[in-house]
Amino acid sequence: MVRDAGHEEERWTDPAVVRWSQLLLDSFRRWLGRELIERKGSQEEQARTLYHAPFVVVSHGMEADPILKYGNKIAQDLWEMDWAQLTRTPSRLTAEPVNQAERARMLAQAQEKGFIDDCKGVRISGTGKRFLVEQAIVWNVVGAEGEQIGQAATFSRWKFL
Repeated sequence: MVRDAGHEEERWTDPAVVRWSQLLLDSFRRWLGRELIERKGSQEEQARTLYHAPFVVVSHGMEADPILKYGNKIAQDLWEMDWAQLTRTPSRLTAEPVNQAERARMLAQAQEKGFIDDCKGVRISGTGKRFLVEQAIVWNVVGAEGEQIGQAATFSRWKFL
């Protein structure tokens, strides 16, 4: 696994990452009526807590072929990519081609309803390792005006296949 030495551990301090972290957290609360993490301290401290959380948090934007925009430390480790690699990856490539239709259906369902929970599916790391995700939550990320600006997922249960 390649890491961009020097900046990887401090990625959460980037002002754009801090802002996106707040949107992830605010949107999760909006759709699920609870917090993803304990919201204490400054926005920077919350971004740090989210980045180092003991569960996966990953998100993408709203491009025609959405690109991953965020992946916390555990997501980077699971997908075997550093921040730079992860945030250049089309979101669809986190699943094998055979599983992309099911993944797309799940994302469309979340887009329509705001969120879905208890999702599962097979995903693939940057080096080709397959893993089954269970009990994932997928939610829409919304901006200040309530417009959809992305989608995110979180999960803490997976097993390598």
